[in-house]
Amino acid sequence: MESLAGRAYLVTGGGTGIGAATALHLAGLGASVTVLGRRKEPLDTVVDEVKRQGGDALAHPADVRDPDAVDAAVETTLDRFGRIDGLVNNAAGNFVTPAEKLSPNGWRAVVDIVLNGTWNCTSAVARRLIDAGRPGSIVSVIATYAWTGHPGTVHSAAAKAGVVAMTRTLAVEWARYGIRLNCIAPGPTETDGAGNALWATPEDRDRVLSSVPLDRFATAPEIGDLIGLLLSDRAAYITGTTLTADGAQSLGPQIYGPPVAATRT
Repeated sequence: MESLAGRAYLVTGGGTGIGAATALHLAGLGASVTVLGRRKEPLDTVVDEVKRQGGDALAHPADVRDPDAVDAAVETTLDRFGRIDGLVNNAAGNFVTPAEKLSPNGWRAVVDIVLNGTWNCTSAVARRLIDAGRPGSIVSVIATYAWTGHPGTVHSAAAKAGVVAMTRTLAVEWARYGIRLNCIAPGPTETDGAGNALWATPEDRDRVLSSVPLDRFATAPEIGDLIGLLLSDRAAYITGTTLTADGAQSLGPQIYGPPVAATRT
């Protein structure tokens, strides 16, 4: 089992789902954790649970789309824990819609959270690591449709594809500083956020589940476990890559939204 004892990490979207599970897992490995999100109440719940289990955590409400707010979160982490060793970019926004019905505001909202927000956080953390001469690790949560594409998710797919390209580019550019950057692409995961956005009805849920050859949804803790691995020294020679954990779902056909393959207008 990897150890992150004495290290400190920032986890965005840290109040619920994969972000919350990741924060709890990192704390269980000995790390101190700052959880960042727009709503304070769920962040406080995660912090309370970390402390109940004997760890140390800090809640910092902020919007990843705001570079100044992100900088403040990183500074707060440094003030509280005396260091920062990496980042989990988990904050995201998504909804399923036909591309021809996607509004400019809908496009901007998702791209701003997923792509710009990931850059804001990645830049803020990396600059501190570089200035301190400290190595670090950054993991960004994406989806397999970043490279396969998928009907109904053009905004999210484009943004997450940008995150993949950014990760690959920075993995090369920042290798000289000892900063590793990787992505993780979970399959459908049993969380409230994903459920509401991607399988809102029992019929949708059954259709999504039927697309997974392993015949189950991922759990947030098992994705958090894999993120912990990528952050740890056990992955010290892994950078610029994407770990897919989707039960082979991405090897199959369309998953989300009403079928489009056989329709003509």
